[in-house]
Amino acid sequence: MTHPATTDSSDATATIDGDAQGRPGTTAGYGRTALSLLIAVVVGGVVSMAGLTAIGTVDWPAFNSSNVTRSLTTAGQVLAIAILVVAALLYRYGKGRLLVPALSAAAMSGFVTVTIGMPLGATRLYLFGLSVDQEFRTEYLTRMTSSPHLADMTYTDLAPYYPAGWFWWGGRFANLLGQPGWEAYKTWAIVSMSVAAAVGVILFIRMFGADRGVALGLAVTTVTLLYASPEPYAAILVLIGVPMLITLTYALRGRTRAADGPVGPLFGATSWPAVAASGVFLGISAATYTLYTGLFALTAVLLAGYFAVQGWLGASNKATPSATVTSRRRGVVLAVVGRLVAVGVISGLIALLVWAPYLWARLTNTPASGGTAEHYLPERGSVLPLPMFGLDLVGAITMIGLLWILVRFRTRTVALAMGVTVVTVYLFCLLSMLMTALGTTLLSFRLEPILVATLSAAGVFGVVDLTHWAVRRFGDVRVVVGALAVLSAIAMAQSIPGHLGTEITTAYTDTDGYGERADARPAGAESYFAELDTLIREQTGKPRTDNVVLTADFGFLSIYPYWGFQGLTSHYANPLAEFDKRAAAIARWAESENADQLVDALDRSPWTPPNVFLFRYSADGYTLRLAEDVYPNDPNVKRYTVTFDPTVFDDPRFEVTERGPFVLVVRK
Repeated sequence: MTHPATTDSSDATATIDGDAQGRPGTTAGYGRTALSLLIAVVVGGVVSMAGLTAIGTVDWPAFNSSNVTRSLTTAGQVLAIAILVVAALLYRYGKGRLLVPALSAAAMSGFVTVTIGMPLGATRLYLFGLSVDQEFRTEYLTRMTSSPHLADMTYTDLAPYYPAGWFWWGGRFANLLGQPGWEAYKTWAIVSMSVAAAVGVILFIRMFGADRGVALGLAVTTVTLLYASPEPYAAILVLIGVPMLITLTYALRGRTRAADGPVGPLFGATSWPAVAASGVFLGISAATYTLYTGLFALTAVLLAGYFAVQGWLGASNKATPSATVTSRRRGVVLAVVGRLVAVGVISGLIALLVWAPYLWARLTNTPASGGTAEHYLPERGSVLPLPMFGLDLVGAITMIGLLWILVRFRTRTVALAMGVTVVTVYLFCLLSMLMTALGTTLLSFRLEPILVATLSAAGVFGVVDLTHWAVRRFGDVRVVVGALAVLSAIAMAQSIPGHLGTEITTAYTDTDGYGERADARPAGAESYFAELDTLIREQTGKPRTDNVVLTADFGFLSIYPYWGFQGLTSHYANPLAEFDKRAAAIARWAESENADQLVDALDRSPWTPPNVFLFRYSADGYTLRLAEDVYPNDPNVKRYTVTFDPTVFDDPRFEVTERGPFVLVVRK
């Protein structure tokens, strides 16, 4: 008897509402899906933690000075892919029904863990160390580790502007491990991506069977690690988002197949589990990453518009009275709109768990200015991403995916979902380019991981269809195609450490929170941070979270949860913080000629003034190297130095301590 997975079904319903053959969901089906996802979360987390623990027990050489960890990474990747192949074969031959989901989740989690964890095995820091963007991300996790209350990463008494979801859970994870936030960052990033990859492969398996599901999961996970792993909270949304967009498509269309179009009425033909699952996913996305949520929301709107038009045109029939046709049209359109609204309401309620404080602050007219998060336009943001024309494996698989979408979008739910997602990415990019005329952007270049992952998943379906054609044309060549697919997967996987070479090297060359460099070379000035932290607590007599520090060494705030008076740049600053006005205030303070002037200016500050100053020493005085937004220039940040006269602090109201290149000033 032919196994169901070997048939080429023309469609598949959403994971929440059916099985690999597209049969309607049942209560038992919902239960199996929920159980499979729970298994994925548990197994993914356990395997990842066990793998990282094992890696951490060995004193590995630094990645940037030895090929040992890279060779072990490749070996681990091959093992994980081999286990995925075993899981697919077990499924194809109808064996190990209960074992396949757990085996697939474990292998996918292990794949992520060894791919990212092994190259970082000799450092406590994650990709990019404590530099650039990773500096403020680490600062956010440090803040959430210090307290479970939602708060801005830098500024005291402000509702957070950047969604805190991933960082809040990371803080609880750090508390569980008993580690400071900066140290837990690497582990949390890898574990969360491992769990997301495990969930993603289970979602694919529930939709399309394990033989295709593991291939889809592996393809999406590989390109996600290539393109999005430095931004782990974005990576988890890609890993889960690609399969969930298929569920979203089914939720909006209703209980029917792609070739039949959308159906109504709302309460008779809607898969409410799929609607609920889609709403929950979009809500989690909104609590995690605003930009990606905008893309997913726009995709949902475009899908709903497509279904509304399709339903309106499809209801016409010469043999049916016009009144009946009009009623059918209205019923389908209202059903589609109703499903979209239901998804929006569910996601909105979840999003409010994170966004409510900030929205309330804006609605109550809290002053806001200086936030310039969208003022960034690198070269790759000025052109459309076209990965399918790359002369590499990614280019090949994405080109196959694009062609498959164009051929199949009328008859396959998955092709329609992926096709609309691709269209949405390009519309988002074009809109972002047009927005430059208004002095801003939409940061569309950050959407490339979703585009590549979506096209890669479509490429897997394209390869399956090509295999069916080849079998009909040349006989049973499935072993040949399978072997080539596995070797291609290994080739792409083993290229990831090289692709992330700069990010990995930075994790070894940056000085960590214990004042050490993982490459065993002399540490930077950051090695003084621990001593400065001790001095601040001794001289102020306050816990870290009761102090506000004015400093340009933001790595200090990434390691210790002091409040900062000013952020790294206006692009990472909370609009409620009034970055531009604070910068002007700092410049005025630097002009103070004596202690009385400075103390008076601090006391009249509209914001909580700093009681700790962490300067750099120079021949001209005590300096702070701050940042100014100079968009539309690229780079978009201009550094400038503000210098304080040391004699201003020669007063009993201040205590001055010099350590290395730093000058610590504490207001008594």
